[in-house]
Amino acid sequence: MESIRRQTPQAALMSLEAQAASARGGFACLFSTADEYESALITERRSQGRYGQRRSYWPFVLFVGCAFIVVGTVLLLA
Repeated sequence: MESIRRQTPQAALMSLEAQAASARGGFACLFSTADEYESALITERRSQGRYGQRRSYWPFVLFVGCAFIVVGTVLLLA
């Protein structure tokens, strides 16, 4: 606070304006809408490989299991 009192009023005003501009810069957003943000987020995650398709064998296992149940039921009732 002492250093501000020793400065000229013009220098103090310029210093305060620079500090205010610096503080406002911290709150700036790169995106104008939420859609732009979400699109950029999804693009970045795709480039990282987060949305890659994983091979799951559960559908095949369930299909084979159901097929065995149907075949077993047909053989029991025949």
